[in-house]
Amino acid sequence: MDLKKLFGYENKNVVITGAASGMSKSACELLLELGANVYAIDINPIDLPVKKSYQADLGKKEEIDRVIKDLPETIDALFLCHAIAGFKGKELEVELVNFFGQKYMTEELLPRITYHGSISFISSVGGFGYEQNYKTCLEVINIKDWDTAVNWYQNHPDIIANSYVFAKQCMNTYVTNKCMDNAFISRKIRINAICPGYTITGLSDDFNKSSSATGNAEEGKEMIENMFINGWNGYAAEPKDMGYPLVVLGSNICSYMSGECIYIDHGLTSSWKDKSLLN
Repeated sequence: MDLKKLFGYENKNVVITGAASGMSKSACELLLELGANVYAIDINPIDLPVKKSYQADLGKKEEIDRVIKDLPETIDALFLCHAIAGFKGKELEVELVNFFGQKYMTEELLPRITYHGSISFISSVGGFGYEQNYKTCLEVINIKDWDTAVNWYQNHPDIIANSYVFAKQCMNTYVTNKCMDNAFISRKIRINAICPGYTITGLSDDFNKSSSATGNAEEGKEMIENMFINGWNGYAAEPKDMGYPLVVLGSNICSYMSGECIYIDHGLTSSWKDKSLLN
């Protein structure tokens, strides 16, 4: 069996964000191995032999527009993988980088996505339970323009106080809500997300600091491990544990899969569901 044909990326145009490090870099490396024409975007320099790389702050509309203008006219697969930690005082920035900027990119690039193309996000177990906040997330999803979104966020500080979680809840809601939207389904464009569990990446220190009330990385690390690792005698994932399944999700292998938020956490969130169902 020809694996390149099975995946279906060979000589296809693929756009991926966050490719300078972590899960996205692992995904990008695999995409290159599979013969894709990769256009990679990150705020940091990208050291992979991609077709073209861009440095941009993807929390700023003008930066996103600059990159979009230069991307190819046809895109077979779009991977939106960038995110920042939820530091206090940066709630608006987190919402724009981690969700609304990604929604904006998706909808601006949607006319260029080929028939039966794919759009894949990296969400998080942080978005677990998004169903309970679904209607509020839909308010953001239904906002059409950037300035209106900024105003909405500024007028709802209580909702975005836990900025990272709300952004990921919005992302999961977006995938669930849009999979049968005519803009996607009329051209059989698939939309999915992976929801990674605890993974060691170049951003781990930021997430550790943001999890501590005092900004102490060691304290934050202990809190995260107590929540996501210690309860099941678990272990942290590596970037490839997320990046490789992401590539599979966007490939022809998953050609009939859409609207899915797939938790890749060694069963942690399933154990949460199990406990709630037993109570």
